Amino acid sequence: MRIGELSERTGTPRRLLRYYEEQGLIAADRAPNGYREYDERFVDRVLQIRGLLDAGLPTRIIKQILPCLDKPRIIHFSDATPEMLATLERERDRMTERVNCLIRNRDAIAEYLDAVRENAASS
Repeated sequence: MRIGELSERTGTPRRLLRYYEEQGLIAADRAPNGYREYDERFVDRVLQIRGLLDAGLPTRIIKQILPCLDKPRIIHFSDATPEMLATLERERDRMTERVNCLIRNRDAIAEYLDAVRENAASS
């Protein structure tokens, strides 16, 4: 697929897709006319990258852990620097805090909806 289709399917601007390519996070083949052509698997890859960026991970760390996310059973230790491990631990803990906050908010909204519906039913 061409860059426009990948952009549409992932909701990612073309300039960001080119940036991901520059950073080595995705790779495009080139058609004879020079257009970028992406494999279908890059739809999930781009969504994965966006999720990791949204979680606060820098692209240099994402580049190191992407192979592990593709094949979690294969262990990649060669690039596991102490800095990277510390960053991943901090990000994991931060994500856990965000998940817990989301759960609390979801539960509060559900409680509110239940109360409103119960009040409406008894009126």
